[in-house]
Amino acid sequence: MMRANREIDAIALEVMRYALSSVAEEMNANLIRSAYSPNIKERRDCSSGIFDADGEMVAQAESIPVHLGAMPYSVAAAVAACPKMEPGDVVVLNDPYAGGAHLPDVTFVSPVFVQGARVAFVANRAHHADVGGKEPGSLAGDTREIYQEGVRIPPVRLWKQWVPDEELMRLILLNVRTPEERRGDLQAQHAACAIGIERMTELFREHGGSRLSAGMRAMSDYSERRMRAAIEALPDGSASFEDVLDGDGVTEGSIPVRVEIRIAGDEIVVDFTGSSPQVVGPVNAVEAVTASAAFYAIRALTDPGIPANAGCYRPIRIKAPGGTIVNCRPPAPVVGGNLETSQRMVDVILGAFGRLVPEHAIAACQGTMNNVAIGGIDPRTGLAYSLYETIGGGTGARLDADGIDGIHSHMTNTLNTPIEALELAYPLRVERYELRAGSAGAGRHRGGLGIRRDIRCVDHEARASLLTDRRSSRPYGVAGGKPGERGENLLIRNREEIELPAKGTTSMQPGDVISIRTPGGGGYGDPQARAMEGIERDTREDRL
Repeated sequence: MMRANREIDAIALEVMRYALSSVAEEMNANLIRSAYSPNIKERRDCSSGIFDADGEMVAQAESIPVHLGAMPYSVAAAVAACPKMEPGDVVVLNDPYAGGAHLPDVTFVSPVFVQGARVAFVANRAHHADVGGKEPGSLAGDTREIYQEGVRIPPVRLWKQWVPDEELMRLILLNVRTPEERRGDLQAQHAACAIGIERMTELFREHGGSRLSAGMRAMSDYSERRMRAAIEALPDGSASFEDVLDGDGVTEGSIPVRVEIRIAGDEIVVDFTGSSPQVVGPVNAVEAVTASAAFYAIRALTDPGIPANAGCYRPIRIKAPGGTIVNCRPPAPVVGGNLETSQRMVDVILGAFGRLVPEHAIAACQGTMNNVAIGGIDPRTGLAYSLYETIGGGTGARLDADGIDGIHSHMTNTLNTPIEALELAYPLRVERYELRAGSAGAGRHRGGLGIRRDIRCVDHEARASLLTDRRSSRPYGVAGGKPGERGENLLIRNREEIELPAKGTTSMQPGDVISIRTPGGGGYGDPQARAMEGIERDTREDRL
C-alpha cells in the first residue's frame, strides 16, 4: 500500500535515491577490491543492498539478479533470529531454509545506528568458491540432501560490536577446503558492511534522520506507482508456458517447470502451480530464489528503469506451492535450484509473457549457467584449491535484433574468469576459449552464439563437477525461429572425447581436459526472411 510523503519533493527524492544507490555500489566495489578469490574479485559474483529500519530494500548495486531478489529474505531472517542487534554486529547466514538461496552464497547483514536508534541495514551476498560438502566447489551434481552440499550456517552473529567471534570463525573454516581464501572473502564482506555503515551514517547526518527515513518510504512508493502504471499498460489476460530441466543429476527424466501469468489491472500473479514436485537431486529451489526469478523477469519486461526496491515488487504476487521444485522443503538439496532452475523459471515467465504481449517476446537464452568446479591439491603449494566459475552462452533473438554472443544472461550477471587470473591462481591451463560455430538458433534474427572453453588439469589429479542444463532440451525459438543448439560436456583424455552428463562429478588425471560447449540462443522469426529481406549477414558468424 502506498503511503503519502508530501514532505519530500521530487528533486530531494532523486538526490536521496542516487545517494543511497551510490552507497550500495561503493559497498560492492569495496567487496570486489578486498576479496581474495577470483570468483569474487574477477567474476564479481557478489551483490550489495541497503534496507530501511523495517528490513525493506530501498537500494541495490546493479549486479546479480538471483542474489538481489532473495536478499530481503536474508535480512528478514537475520532480524528474526537476532532482534537485538547492536552497533558493529554482523549477522552471517547461508541456510537456504532460513533466508538463504544455496550454501555457497554467504550473506552478511549489519544494522546502522544513529544517535542510539537503529535506522537502516546494509547487506551483501557473495558466492564462495567452496563451503565444504562432498566435492570441491560445493557443487556436486548428484547430492540427495542438503547435508552433502556444505557447511550450513543459520543466522548468527559473526562480528559482535566490531569484534569477530573467532570461535565461530574457526568452526566455519574447519569445514571448508580453502580456509585462508574463505577467511579473506569473509573479511572482504565485513569491510563492505563497514563502508556501508559509514556512508549511511553520513547520509543520515546530512539529511536528518526523519527526513531520510521518509525519503526511503517515498522511494518505495514511487517505484510502486511506476510498476503499477507499467503493469496497467499491459493487456489484461492470462497465459501459461512450460519448459523442462534435463534431469536432476540423480535421474535422467525431464523435469517440468510451469507458470501461468495473470494480469488484472495494475497487478500480476505469477503462478507456478503444475511445476514438478521436489526431486531427489540438487535442482530444487527455495521460495527466495523463485521470487528473484519472477521479480527480475517482470522488471525486465516492463520498465527496467524503475528503481529496484521493495515498492517495485508490491504489485507482484507469487504462488509457489510448497513441496515443489520451486518451493522445496528440507532436507532437499538446492545448489542447482539457485543456478539452473532459476534460469528455467525466467524462460517460462518470458514465454508466457510472449503470448500475452507478442511485441515483447524474446527467444530463450542459453538457459543455463554452465557451472564448473575443479578442485584438488595444488602441486605448487601442497594446499587445496577450488575453482568455481560459470560460462556464458548465447542470448535469445528478439523482434528487432539478433541475440548476443557469448555472455552471461538472466539470473547470472557475472563476468568471465580471465585466463590470466585463472592460470595464476590455479594449477590449470585454459587451452581453448572461443565462440561456438553453428550454435545459434536460425531466424529472421538469429540467436547468440555459445562458447567453447577447454580447461586442462596440468600435472596433478583433480575432481571436476558440472552442473549444467540444455544438454538434452534446446533453447526455444519464437515466431518461427529455430531453437538454439544444445550444449555439450566432454572429457578429453589422450585425444579421446568422452561425453559427460549434464550434472555430475568426474575424476581428472594429469593432462585431462574438461571441454564445456555452451548452448546458443533461440532465433526469432522465419529464417528465410533474413535473406529475403536483405538483413545484413553477421560477419563474425561468417568467419566461424
